[in-house]
Amino acid sequence: MKFDTIIIGSGLAGLTAGIKLAESGQRCAIISRGQSALHFSSGSLDLLSTLPDGTPVHTPEAALENLAEQAPRHPYSLMGKENVLALAAESEQLLTRADISLVGHHRQNHLRITPLGKQRASWLSPPEVPQAPLPWQKVTVINIAGFLDFQAELVSGSLSATGSGVHVAELTLPVLDVLRNNPSEFRAVNIARVLDLPENLPALVDELRLLLGSGEAMILPACLGLEARTVAAVEQALGVPVKLLPTLPPSVLGMRLHNALRRRFQILGGLIMPGDTVTGAQLEQGCINALFTKNHREVPLRTRHVILASGSFFSGGLDASRQHVTEPIFGLDVNIQAERAAWSKADFFTPQPWLQFGLTVNNHFQPSHHGECTKNLYAIGSVLGGFDPIQQGCGAGVSMLTALCVATQILVAAEACHEPA
Repeated sequence: MKFDTIIIGSGLAGLTAGIKLAESGQRCAIISRGQSALHFSSGSLDLLSTLPDGTPVHTPEAALENLAEQAPRHPYSLMGKENVLALAAESEQLLTRADISLVGHHRQNHLRITPLGKQRASWLSPPEVPQAPLPWQKVTVINIAGFLDFQAELVSGSLSATGSGVHVAELTLPVLDVLRNNPSEFRAVNIARVLDLPENLPALVDELRLLLGSGEAMILPACLGLEARTVAAVEQALGVPVKLLPTLPPSVLGMRLHNALRRRFQILGGLIMPGDTVTGAQLEQGCINALFTKNHREVPLRTRHVILASGSFFSGGLDASRQHVTEPIFGLDVNIQAERAAWSKADFFTPQPWLQFGLTVNNHFQPSHHGECTKNLYAIGSVLGGFDPIQQGCGAGVSMLTALCVATQILVAAEACHEPA
């Protein structure tokens, strides 16, 4: 099998790169070893929420110069301010083309309400996710009887502290009894698969109408809406805004985002190889010209370019032992703290140094092996080092922007070499 580009990893970074390349006519394949980290995300995307020194970021554009001073190896610093802004705008356009409806803009963060009722700066969010300040005086927060992954009383307490009048009610809907009788199955995604069925909509709406009371809006755990039309139908029937708060993973809103991106990639002709792992590479004149995988064994997957989007520790893109951190596919150079004692801090809530571990790359996002770069190998997303996706609130932005940056480089190189699409 022959491809223009093979991408290792089917998360936000891998799918974004694949869509960009496929839109330009490249034949692309994504090798995916397992579930995307998007399944465990809130469905919102962050660009830059906090500088490394702890300064909150309201307008990312104004903070990028300070970021470059404080974190010169941050992926945004390697790109430069103008490229970051241009690629953020391009990311928004790509999502629109994928029929993904999100609200927000890269020049101004908004504050989304978290599952605990707190506020978190974000770049883009699903329209169902409530934003602060809430525009309603009275809100009804709904829990689902027997559902333990959402604490309505905590949400109510946090929202009440901001001045909103909050009423808590419980949904008992009998159609959920089969799931409710098996606690291990009573999870957000399974509930959504039931509530999203058109035949269950009338009963759902009837009970929610009784629970609404005097509420001007309703907030539920994100246990419906794998397809956005369900939420729209409930809103229309109730006549009030219906908002969703993400629950413990797997996340309905995160899965919906992943499914839409995957669908867009496949519509464009992209090939996804699920449940597969790269086992080796064939090099020629300093370039990778073929990959071998567990499922394809002796059949080489020939390619002109390779993008590593394998994720960080959570996704298996990096491996850690007590003394070493390694990249398991190609043995690439990883930037870590030299002293083992400096990898972590005792205070769990303090930013942890290990979160910034990742591949050493040049300004073109080419990783190195013993200091030498492979000409047609690139790395994108959370496998990169130099940033803290949690403390700095930039994980999704790094994934999408590095993906588009590398995809653009590949397309420019292909055009210069007159490579056929």
